[in-house]
Amino acid sequence: MRYAVIMAGGAGTRLWPMSRQGSPKQLLPLFGGLSLLQIAWARAVTVVQPSNLYVCTGAAYADEVLRQLPGLLPQNLLGEPVGRDSLNAVAWSGAVLAKRDPQAVMAVLAADHLITPEDVFAERLTVGFELAEADASALVTFGVVPTSPHTGFGYLERGEAVEGYPEASQVVAFREKPDAATAAQYLASGGYWWNSGMFVWRVATLLDQLRQLQPATYDAVVELADNPARLTAIYADLTPVSVDYAIMEPVSAGLGSAHVVAVALPTQWADVGSYASLYEALPHDESGNAASGTVATMDATGNLVLNNDAGVVALIGVTGLAVVRSGSAVLVVPLKDAEKVKQMALRLE
Repeated sequence: MRYAVIMAGGAGTRLWPMSRQGSPKQLLPLFGGLSLLQIAWARAVTVVQPSNLYVCTGAAYADEVLRQLPGLLPQNLLGEPVGRDSLNAVAWSGAVLAKRDPQAVMAVLAADHLITPEDVFAERLTVGFELAEADASALVTFGVVPTSPHTGFGYLERGEAVEGYPEASQVVAFREKPDAATAAQYLASGGYWWNSGMFVWRVATLLDQLRQLQPATYDAVVELADNPARLTAIYADLTPVSVDYAIMEPVSAGLGSAHVVAVALPTQWADVGSYASLYEALPHDESGNAASGTVATMDATGNLVLNNDAGVVALIGVTGLAVVRSGSAVLVVPLKDAEKVKQMALRLE
């Protein structure tokens, strides 16, 4: 049977002060009153029935997640007692699913993506399920067809086409975020896609690769699936590592016993991880400003203005800023330097 797990952990420090402990970015109602998590849920239910949808999030956010997603079954909410990066969230979710349905085919989706048009996403996610069901050795990912030489994304290097699936290719390598010249070469070659960080696989295949490549993590998540009461004790000792670094990159390099396949995702795709990407995702006025809350501008262009409080935030004669007012904090930063917000948030913490 087909399942999907929405990954909704993380503190979102690059969106401080809007995103803080207890109110991470994926739960903020930034998009017409909807959160990124609610948007991700609505996208997922077009392919997977609600009773087969899971959410893996921080345990501290569990009540708010259930409030925002009334269709989520409480037993399908997996609360991490502490963040341990994507591999452990994915592996634990897979082990829980395998315990409940050993034949499960599992999609791993992100709570902080905006994807349009949604019908194209649904069609390609269905292709991903079909590939994983047809090929027990396939680890399926999704490659966003690039529209620019973006330096902020990782890339997938494509190999041969997958027989019977013209929209899919073998993946021969994962490439780190490139410099501008390399990104331009990738785009010109037509042989690279942006790495979306979304996956589909049989849970048995995932766990088998985990057993071969990360045996300590495999033993821990199997123990967790058998003994949920030990979650707090076991989870804190897991080694933080990304699923790409621990599984996908080694398998694409020939380790393990599986292979990596990418399905093309020819959509508009935004990984809302910084104020620069949030600016791109929100609608703009005639002066190129993107705003939320009570905001006034005069002779101001190309700004992101987020006012999460009562009163007004006013901008005059400035360009290219992110101005964020939330609670007891105000942030002002050039959008081009938005990646530095995480450093500031960690310093203040």
